[in-house]
Amino acid sequence: MKVLISRMKNIINQIRYYRKKYGIRKTIKKILSKTYSKIFRREEIAKAQSEREKYQIWIQNNEPNAEQLEEQRKTKFKIMPKFSVVVPMYNTPVNFFEELVDCLKAQTYSNWELCLADGSPTKNEELQKIINSDKRIKYHFINENKGISGNSNEALKLVTGDYILLVDHDDLLPVFCLYELAKTINKNPDVEFIYTDEDKIEGTKDKRCDPHFKPDFAIDTLRSNNYITHLSVFKKELMDKLGGFRDKYNGAQDFDIIIRATENTKHIIHIPKVLYHWRVHANSTAMVADAKPYAYEAGIKVIEDHLARCNLKAKVTHGGDIPGVYEVEYEVKGNPKVSILIPNKDSVKILRNCINSILKLSTYNNYEIVIIENNSVEQKTFDYYENIQKLDKVRVIKYEEKGFNYSKIINFGVKNCKDSEYVVQLNSDTEVLTNNWIEKFLGYAQRKDVGAVGARLYYEDKSIQHAGIGVGICNLAANLLTNTPKNFHAYFGRECLTQDLSAVTGACLFSRRSIYEEVGYMDEENFKVAFNDVDFCLKIRQAGYLIVYNPYVEFMHYESKTRGYEDTPEKKDRFENESKNFREKWKEVIEKGDPYSNINFDKNTAQYNISTEKIEYKE
Repeated sequence: MKVLISRMKNIINQIRYYRKKYGIRKTIKKILSKTYSKIFRREEIAKAQSEREKYQIWIQNNEPNAEQLEEQRKTKFKIMPKFSVVVPMYNTPVNFFEELVDCLKAQTYSNWELCLADGSPTKNEELQKIINSDKRIKYHFINENKGISGNSNEALKLVTGDYILLVDHDDLLPVFCLYELAKTINKNPDVEFIYTDEDKIEGTKDKRCDPHFKPDFAIDTLRSNNYITHLSVFKKELMDKLGGFRDKYNGAQDFDIIIRATENTKHIIHIPKVLYHWRVHANSTAMVADAKPYAYEAGIKVIEDHLARCNLKAKVTHGGDIPGVYEVEYEVKGNPKVSILIPNKDSVKILRNCINSILKLSTYNNYEIVIIENNSVEQKTFDYYENIQKLDKVRVIKYEEKGFNYSKIINFGVKNCKDSEYVVQLNSDTEVLTNNWIEKFLGYAQRKDVGAVGARLYYEDKSIQHAGIGVGICNLAANLLTNTPKNFHAYFGRECLTQDLSAVTGACLFSRRSIYEEVGYMDEENFKVAFNDVDFCLKIRQAGYLIVYNPYVEFMHYESKTRGYEDTPEKKDRFENESKNFREKWKEVIEKGDPYSNINFDKNTAQYNISTEKIEYKE
């Protein structure tokens, strides 16, 4: 009954929080959408249950058994770091605390200390018995509540270790956690910040669910959402440099210290193993993300201040309807010209729809639409060209060669836009849905560390067609989260997170024109139709730039309406040949694994499905 009451309170908090942000109309719409999902989205609910069951298989296949744990206990590392587990306390439940201490005592690597600072109104004698049970436990009763940041800083004063682990008083570490950290440090002695994958525990520690298999470090993903959270491990010298936690970010104090850590070190390692268990209970954000709405307001301040330190001007707002997700809109510098390149062969109706949407919705003024005419045969096409070119913003250039070589057509277009600083590759079978789409793209593309930006694309039923591209899927590459239904959130809301990814689709790709020159343009020989966009993005990544997926730029994509599907022997042969070229050219990248995915996902799907195989971790 208590859990039910707590759930109801949290639902009421969610409604109040959402109404405050978006108003009553959007709140009612959200309630109806969620209710509809619960009642009618049986297929998605079944998938979630399937993933839960697969995770239990993953645990059996990929976590150490008793014999392996015993081997860990016998291991002597060259470097034997001391780990300081820092835990702020406030009215800590005895049963939770006892389980936390027990999991530390059971660690297969024993060089640790537990640093506790208690801001509770009075000492709890039951806790004191547990504290006295091990000399590695250090306890300071503060005699006042200094808040989460202040209490954490008091715990930091007790630290004598080499590395600091931030742990909540109601959560747990698996018994092999410290061993894995020590192993990583021995292989990477320069590491200053480590983070790991995590999951949730419901009630008892044996009921585990919702594993969060995270990408490697990605700054734009972090600015969109604190995906790192648990477990965060800091070298003591780095923590000293950071100066601990700051009161003004209470509720998002962990986000602040993590993002500051990434500003102050390049030695960051992600361990793709579940080394933290986040406990689900009535008052935790593990149960309901909206349980602490003030934390998300503090999150905006964290990102704003971080961007200011990085000399980046931007507006930060709540992103979509998932608490803790943020949109960063970078300020556009100057008024650079943008050329929108649209290859076209006939299909006037589709092209007209695309161009009309650009003309109608675009709020940025300094752009041109460049139609790249490619062997059209219908008179109505040329009549339309003659008509549309009367507009100041539209011109047509003629690509003379026969046949369809997308890479060559785009390169031809780029070379004919020498007075533009930025170019957009855009399919004729797309339709703009976002009015300030050019500004949203430009803000990212103007950053020196960004090489290309992509959008969220939908099928006609508003299910997702493209939310970025993952490399290594089926030993090739594939659009992520294809067919995710409208209003349904995918794995940890990935479809609505601004993210650094390995590639985005050429159906809508925004870049500096100089990037094409720098990386040698699109590959006209090996990728005439397929994989040219992925190849282009990987060349950009190879040159040291980021590829950003911006979900707040949205398009319809009536895919393959103009070119057709791979449905003839000739097209199938060409696709197989270009697939072979891609595998050969990017063999090392595919084998190494996509840094923005996770080794624990099934490589045969693009849906972030959990693998049930035994994973061969690259140690």
